[in-house]
This record gives sequence, structure tokens and C-alpha cells, in this order.
Amino acid sequence: MELLGIPANTIAVLKKYDFKIQKKFGQNFLIDPHVLEKIVEAAELTPEDCVVEIGPGLGAMTQYLAKRAGRVAAVEIDRALIPILQETLADCENVEIINEDILKVDLARLAEEKNGGRPIKVVANLPYYITTPIVMSLLEKRVPLYSMTIMVQKEVAERMQAGPGGKEYGALSLAVQYFADARIVANVPPNCFIPRPGVGSAVVCLKRYEKPPVSVPDEDLLFSVIRASFNQRRKMLVNSLYNAAGLSFSKETVREALLALGVPETVRGEALTLEQFARLTELLAAAADDKRS
Repeated sequence: MELLGIPANTIAVLKKYDFKIQKKFGQNFLIDPHVLEKIVEAAELTPEDCVVEIGPGLGAMTQYLAKRAGRVAAVEIDRALIPILQETLADCENVEIINEDILKVDLARLAEEKNGGRPIKVVANLPYYITTPIVMSLLEKRVPLYSMTIMVQKEVAERMQAGPGGKEYGALSLAVQYFADARIVANVPPNCFIPRPGVGSAVVCLKRYEKPPVSVPDEDLLFSVIRASFNQRRKMLVNSLYNAAGLSFSKETVREALLALGVPETVRGEALTLEQFARLTELLAAAADDKRS
């Protein structure tokens, strides 16, 4: 089995199949064995694990995953890559290639079929244009998931683990940190890919919490409040929540909630922690209940 982490082997496969890189699928193939090893090590794979790989591309990382995990389901959207994967992964008997859009795959059912319903591990070099929808779909849909070890745009990785006050901190930071512990494990320069992306990348490991670190009466309301708080991040929180579509709190209600929270009414969303957002949601929900009763 020719390892595709070696650049010459990847180039040979691309030439053999006269494969045209598809920008619409965000295809940047990883060609650095050291990075591939780092990803697999960060995923902490064992022979007991079932791994779902999103976007295997030519199969470079899949080859490494097959050596460490018990089972690998490689989900690839590009039909043109399927015959290539069938060749490059011919020696990997524990790999199943699935030609599907990951956002349309029932991963809970897949986990049930391939892993007896036990939590799966996701490992992926994610297309940058669709990183956030994929990550949030996996987290919000309550897929039985142990961890995600994913290559993403460096800026997005920094946003996932950012804390309050910085420019990277936002709705994605809070949403990810509600569901998982986020940790950047490697930075990856553009020259580790064919073709080279225009930005740097990073490997981030998201370990799913058994239960969220904060408790809220209404999870949907929490995320509505968070999104509204960052839609126009330079606005004061009072105005962001008052003007938000889908929310119906008066300015006075928001002011009173912020006062009870112990923060000034001039505060912006970027200053609040996840714990403070949870408490704010609780206060707003209680005010709405009082108004109805």
C-alpha cells in the first residue's frame, strides 16, 4: 500500500486518474506524514473504536486511521473520488467507503449499525467553507459522539477555544464550549496541502461532555440569546436582544436581567462568559413566564 502522506505518491495518483481538484468541495489534500501522525495520535484511537472520517479525499488519512481503529466509515461526497479510494484503500479491510453528503447521513443510525450505538470518534480534514455547519450538526443532533479531531482553518480553531473579551470570541466559541472541551493540538502551514490553501490551518480536538457545563431551562433560548448577542457585536447587549428577530424582550426586561446578573447595562455580548449567558437566559425565561401568568 503506497502511503499517500508522501507527496510524490499523492501526485502520482492525481496524474493516474487525471483528477481535477474541485473547488466547490473545498478539496485540499494533506501531504505531510508528520501532521497525519499528529492527527491520529490526538484522536487517541484504539482497536475498539469506530471512526467516521468526513471527506477522505484520496485516502491519505484513512490509511493511518485504518491501522489504529477497529472500523472506519469514510464519508465522501465527490463521486469522482470513489474509484480512487477503492484502489488506495484496497488493503484496508476495516474501511467502508460511503458516497454521501455528511450533512444528510443519519450518524445516529450509522453508530448503531457500525458500533452498537456506542459513541463514535470523528476525524476529518474538513472543507473550510462548510466547517461550522458540520461541527454544529454533529454536536446539536446528539449523535453518540466521543470526540472530533478535525483540521480546520486556523482562525476557526482559535474561535472554537476562545474566551471572553477577544475578537475571536463569539457565538461559535460559546456553542462549541457548551457541548465540548476544545483544544488546538497542532498548527499546520499551507505547504502541507495540495493545492495550497490561502490560509493557515489547525488541528482541534473537541471532546464531547457527558453533560453541558452549565444548566439552562431552555437550550434553544440560550442559543437564540447567544446568536442575537453577536449578530452586531459592537452593539450593547440591551439593544442586541431588544432588536433581535425571534426574541420579544423589552429593553426594561433585558436591563433588569443584566442588573440581576451583576453586569452594567452597557455591556456587550463579547464580555459575558458561558455561565453568565446561561444565567441571563434563566432570568429572561423567568421574566417571560411572569409576564404570561
